[in-house]
Amino acid sequence: MDSQNTNMSVDAKVLLSHAKTLRLHTGNLVNRSRMKKKCPGSPSEELRDCIQATLSDWFSTTKPRPTDLQETLVCSIPEAADAITPEEREEVKVSVKLFLCESGQSAIRDAVEMACQNLAVSQLDSVIIAPPGPQEGDGQTLAHLQPAWEELEALVSSQKIAAIGTSDLDKDLLEQLYNWAQVKPSSNQVNLASCCVMPPDLTAFAKEFDIQLLTHNDPKELMSADTFQEAMRAGVQDLSITDWRLEWVLRYSVIVKSRGIIKSKGYLVSAKRASP
Repeated sequence: MDSQNTNMSVDAKVLLSHAKTLRLHTGNLVNRSRMKKKCPGSPSEELRDCIQATLSDWFSTTKPRPTDLQETLVCSIPEAADAITPEEREEVKVSVKLFLCESGQSAIRDAVEMACQNLAVSQLDSVIIAPPGPQEGDGQTLAHLQPAWEELEALVSSQKIAAIGTSDLDKDLLEQLYNWAQVKPSSNQVNLASCCVMPPDLTAFAKEFDIQLLTHNDPKELMSADTFQEAMRAGVQDLSITDWRLEWVLRYSVIVKSRGIIKSKGYLVSAKRASP
């Protein structure tokens, strides 16, 4: 290991040993040369590479001072950021999918606030929620979805989000949510890996109530705890890192409405130090 990498590892240890929360922004992957060279693999592989590269780039250019030690460590690459200007806001649509790795309404608000701040917008056009999976052997239920949905509804009420959607709900659960919710789901994502053709009953229900059906290829678990630790260890070059857990991952796309092209895309990631 060369001297620069040694220093990076020492600096990383100082910052990480003091922090209790890690917030990471990959910046715009469309423009980020280091990530453009890679062929996009699965969503999990892309996220792992993004976490590793962002940590590595940030720690190699950051030299902490004693006054820099914070409980919340924010890692971002300023030159890779791509804030939306007021002039172009009407021309683009900001779409988000939020993967919750553990339950907690506060995580939803934190993620939306961080996305608005990093993209320099006051409102996200659409947010699709992917709550943590139910306990082993349990199926997903309306009761399982309600806390997260209520928080999304509050964010719609405060005009932080314009439209909210769901992921991987079958017709029965989507109907239950629709009938219960004050703010109705505007979309539902379906994973075509487990369902090659849209179920007819789901299609009929969505059409009747004007719910857009979208497709995706995200795995049930976007990133395992082991893969996250592996990405952190590689990014910081410290094999002893084992005490961080992934809290949530937000993936965003900024799409030019008139042309249907992606202007920018990236990830925001939050992790917490695991309790001893």
